[in-house]
Order: sequence, then structure tokens, then C-alpha cells
Amino acid sequence: MTTPKVSDIAGIINKIAPFAFAEEWDNVGLQVGDPAAPAERIMVALDPIPEAIDAAISAKCSLLLTHHPLIFRPLNKLSLSDPQSALIARAIRHDLAVVSLHTNYDIASGGLNDLLAERLGVQDCVPLKVTGGDDLVKLAVFVPRDHAERVHDALVPFSRFIGNYSDCSFRALGTGTFKPLPGAEPFVGTVGTREYVEEARLEVLLRRGETGAAVNAMLKAHPYEEPAFDLYPLLNKGEERGLGRAGRLATPMTLGEFAAIVKDQLALPAVRVVGDPSRQVKKVALCGGSGASLMKDACFKGADVLVTGDIKYHDAREAEAAGLALVDAGHFATEHLMVRGLVKRLEKELADRGLAAEVIACESENEPFIYL
Repeated sequence: MTTPKVSDIAGIINKIAPFAFAEEWDNVGLQVGDPAAPAERIMVALDPIPEAIDAAISAKCSLLLTHHPLIFRPLNKLSLSDPQSALIARAIRHDLAVVSLHTNYDIASGGLNDLLAERLGVQDCVPLKVTGGDDLVKLAVFVPRDHAERVHDALVPFSRFIGNYSDCSFRALGTGTFKPLPGAEPFVGTVGTREYVEEARLEVLLRRGETGAAVNAMLKAHPYEEPAFDLYPLLNKGEERGLGRAGRLATPMTLGEFAAIVKDQLALPAVRVVGDPSRQVKKVALCGGSGASLMKDACFKGADVLVTGDIKYHDAREAEAAGLALVDAGHFATEHLMVRGLVKRLEKELADRGLAAEVIACESENEPFIYL
């Protein structure tokens, strides 16, 4: 097992929730620290607050992963009289790197909003507001029949799912011809002689952004000195991605009953509700954190209720007028579940890569609001 570097962990995060998915106004990725430093212990927290920084330092962590960015707006100066600057300096003094994954993790498949939907029993989810989608590329490579499975296995980690199906490819047999020229070191055949080889044409579907990595993996697995392959840009649209989620409940219920489930599943003392508690709800929209800006999208999707946090008075009045119920479960509670979710996901990703690092959840974070 190999100890990963901070850059290795950032690379894994970029695979889980590509930094390119983040909204333009956001600031994600490495906030402070040395990308070449070893990351033997990693802590995950929602906020880069003093309690989380201190907890990571006390636990002898070299990397802190946070949802909210440590540096959100450009800094004009670093003065230790400023609380944020002092926090940045404290992290640097203790060799603590900080990497943030914010709206990119909100948007990513399997990210925060999917974790929230799963927790609340919301099924068949699609993005509430589409912000982008995958451009697709088809890779076709010609490989000796006996080596086709090896090359296929090298490409599987990059191949796109088609619906609920993985490991998708097409394979057809044919005859390949080539003549090795002087200086060649052919896997099959003799220099100066035309060869006829039974080959398989192997096709897989890729995201455009992963084409380079997929080709490199294919070249490493391919037995030929100079493999023949083609890349085709496609007009097919890939999976849509976006903010929030819209889905359905397995069984319709009243707004009051659903609000009770939200309260129980997020371990809250109370939730704020807009709408008649006796009305029936089945279609649910949700957005962890502050999602009031997505109310119109929720209405467009035909949602009966939107679950989010930070609902303002005029948001509530607007929802009433639109006939949309609201459940305000707070910013903290609708996002804090990302901590355990990311710990679990990162542990799996590290194990799959043969990397040895301990990943722990920050236990010192609390909801800033209290109920009296």
C-alpha cells in the first residue's frame, strides 16, 4: 500500500465531483497547502471553521476536506488580526492542506443532493436545475482477438453507463493487415512481410473529458507497438447534471407526515413548513443548503414540496402564491450528511487504488442555531 499525496486526494475528489462542475462564482479545489505533501490522515468537515481546523491539527491530519470553501472571495491581504487570515495562517503553520468541494459536490452524481434524496426516501431523481451535461466520444480500437478482454477491462473504468447498465461495449471480429517496416518491433509478424491478423474491433462510450485518460489506459493494456484506434465525437447527449434533485416518494403522504420524516431523518428538533399539513405530497424537490432560488424550477418540475434551508419570509409568500409547499430543514442539517457520505466514498476510492490513508469525520461541528 502506498501513502497518497495531497494531489492524489485532490485527483480522487476531481473524479468523484469534477471541479469543472462548480458554479462560476464558486471557489473549489486546493485552498492552502503543499500538493506534494503526504496525506496519511484526512479529516472531512462541512465548514472550515476554527473547530474543524483545530480538530484536524489535534488528530495529526495533513489534509482537511471541506464542503464550504476556506477562501471564498479574493483576499486583499493576510493580516493575523483578521479571523479568516488567522485561520489560513494556522493551517499553514501546522502543515494542514485544505481542499474544498462545494457546488461541484452538490451537482455530482452520488454527491450531496443524492445523499439527501436517499436519506429522505426520494426516488427516481433527476437534476432540479440542469447546469450542464456530458459530451460523449466513442472510442474504437482494433486489438488481437485473444487480447480484447484485457483491453476492454482497461477501458471499463472510463466507459459510460447506458441507463442501468455498466461495462457496455461492442465487439466485432475481422482481419487486420499491416507490414512492419525497418526499425519496428512488432508484437506479431516479421519486418518486411505483410501480416494478416484476426482482430476484434472494440467500441466503448466515453465522456469527452476522460478521453485522454482512457486512451492512455488502452495503450498500456494493448499488445501492439502502434495500436490503431479512432475517436468519434457524438451528437448523442450524455447524462444531464445540475443543482438540486427532483423525484418522487414511494407512497404519497401528507405534508405533515413528510415533514415529520425530514425532521426524524435529519435529527432535527423542528422544521419550518409552508403549506397545509394535510395536503398530499408525492413529487419532491430538494436542495441541500440554500435552495430558495430553485422554487420556480421545483414548480416547473411539478413538485408538491421543496426541501431546503435558509427560507426567507418573502420566499415563503412566493411559494404560497405558487401552490408549492416548503420544508425548511436548515442549511446545516441538509448538508452535514455529506461528511459521513464522503468519508465512506473516499475510503472505497483509496482501497480501489491501493492507497493507504486514514479518513475520519470531524466530530466537533454543530448547528449554529439553537432552539429555546
